[in-house]
Amino acid sequence: MNRSLLEVRGLVVSYGQVDAVRGIDLDVGEGESVALLGANGAGKSSTLRALSGLARGRGEIRFAGSDLRKTSPDAIARAGLVHVPEGRMPFRSLSTEENLLVGAVARSGRAPEFTLSDVYDLFPPLTKLRRRSAWTLSGGEQQMMAIGRGLLAAPRLLLLDEPSLGLAPAVVDTVYTALREVRSRISVLVVEQNAGLALDLCERAYVLAAGEIAMSGAASDLADRESLLASYLARESNPERQAG
Repeated sequence: MNRSLLEVRGLVVSYGQVDAVRGIDLDVGEGESVALLGANGAGKSSTLRALSGLARGRGEIRFAGSDLRKTSPDAIARAGLVHVPEGRMPFRSLSTEENLLVGAVARSGRAPEFTLSDVYDLFPPLTKLRRRSAWTLSGGEQQMMAIGRGLLAAPRLLLLDEPSLGLAPAVVDTVYTALREVRSRISVLVVEQNAGLALDLCERAYVLAAGEIAMSGAASDLADRESLLASYLARESNPERQAG
């Protein structure tokens, strides 16, 4: 693994009396792409929400050497840890391009690795939609826009929550073609239920089951353990879904 960019030790995320994430450790190196796999309710989204400050977590979270435990979500994004959540979350009153440019607010003076022109190169369908209301876009177009908005925030590490969820196969191809370019330029931590997509994209992977790390290792090694991996991905635990 390259020099560590993100270090997580003993992360616990609770909703009421229910622990959705139960003391996990994970690392993402500088310039590394890492997948976080698991069935519905395994704790994947809760993990990302804790990393970006959107959920309260216990344990140690260090990004670029800084302790993030008492840092606001805005400050975390300005530091370069940028979260593209599930659900896309377009600003209804803004155009596609205006939604994209919202990402630049989080830059905090850092030179972006990706420009607006780069985003249009990565996601060609958005070029003709730049003046259209973001609320009128299809789910796939909104997903491209959400990822583009995250890239314009100048991330050092991009957190992606289920980027293929609910998308048509052709759109998934477009999104993952773009992500292969993205991972060559910045660090990526991607949550996916589609293990094949994520393992093809990433260098390493963790598998969550019931809020705990069940497997981890090189993506190619996990792909070779197909039947064991499938058994974890087929399981479902309730805490994360119940907690939202």
